[in-house]
Amino acid sequence: MSEQSNKKDTLKEIIKRLHEGGDPIKIKEEFKDLLKDTSTAEIAKVEEELIKEGMPREEIHKLCDVHIALFKESMEEKKVLAPPGHPIHILMEEHKLLLQFAEELKKIANKIENKDLVSAKEELGRLKQIEDSLKNSESHYIREENVLFPYLEKHGITQPPAVMWMEHDKIREIEKDLYELIATHEQVDFEHFVMDLNDRAVLLAETLSSHFYKENNILFPTGLKVITENEWPDIRKEFDELGYCPFTPEAAKIATEMAEKPVSQPGIEGMVAFETGNLDHEEVESIFSTLPVDVTFVDKDDTVRFFSETKERIFPRTKAVIGRKVQQCHPQKSLHVVNQILDDFKNGRKEVAEFWISLNGKFIHIRYFPVRNKSGDYLGCLEVTQDITDIKKIEGEKRLL
Repeated sequence: MSEQSNKKDTLKEIIKRLHEGGDPIKIKEEFKDLLKDTSTAEIAKVEEELIKEGMPREEIHKLCDVHIALFKESMEEKKVLAPPGHPIHILMEEHKLLLQFAEELKKIANKIENKDLVSAKEELGRLKQIEDSLKNSESHYIREENVLFPYLEKHGITQPPAVMWMEHDKIREIEKDLYELIATHEQVDFEHFVMDLNDRAVLLAETLSSHFYKENNILFPTGLKVITENEWPDIRKEFDELGYCPFTPEAAKIATEMAEKPVSQPGIEGMVAFETGNLDHEEVESIFSTLPVDVTFVDKDDTVRFFSETKERIFPRTKAVIGRKVQQCHPQKSLHVVNQILDDFKNGRKEVAEFWISLNGKFIHIRYFPVRNKSGDYLGCLEVTQDITDIKKIEGEKRLL
């Protein structure tokens, strides 16, 4: 058995002992030489293998702080920093500001402890600003969940991102409770409001501090080790497309050469290559047939080129209309409307035209969109028709299957 395999097995045994209630101090002393020479990527890999072998992800999450305490010295010695403009640098700068917001929240709670609603007006104004900043922080988590995590998973790092996502949801719940508390501060006893605000502020600060420590010292260094140099430009490009928090420092987003030269994804033989993936012919056709809307495409010369064959089309279409001028598909009395829509689209005066009608007991929403390429050139018109009868009846929330 190789030295690397021996090390991995020993690390597994250490984590198993922790989960069985072993004393972290004794374990750390017993394996201090090994722990000092352990990278964050190795820790992540071992935790991932343990989950695959049957250890519940929730258990890893539950004792994550214990793992960090055990490996802290090793992590801090090997901490990796990324330069300005790099996605990891941007995330870490946002971490600093979010921690500052959480700390200021605690200070406000302490400051208004002996005040009333009227005398705390200034602090409550700042409290609202912090609330807005926390709400705007959703962009931070979305970029991690939808860009960084998938890239980690491509390189076999699947469990640490899943654990971090669980913590994101925990943070969201804490923040949601905080927002609800702030929204009702004028309707409740102010003394109780201050007590509850302090409790939530402390919980949020502790949770963010623990979570960001894990990302800064485990997840991000692992990402920097496994994600290749030519992948980071694409990650930065996708970060840019999703957008940043209003408080994200401009200095952190400095455009770099890395960010200006994204690497395009290679196509797959026999498939249609899109910027966002690859699909074969059958998949494309089946997707259009599955959409809960009827789609018709008319090209730049006003010729009907395509329509989707959904199970229950609202307006009938036959293959005989393919190649026909769209004006010939409408009665004479409505031709002026059709031509006006197309003319507005071709000349850039409008980006949508919509109508809604009642038809056979159903409420139908009809929308037309100009289709343009990246240069803004007009390629045609897309008609999207949808039965929104049941959608109009929706109220409240449905979060369970």
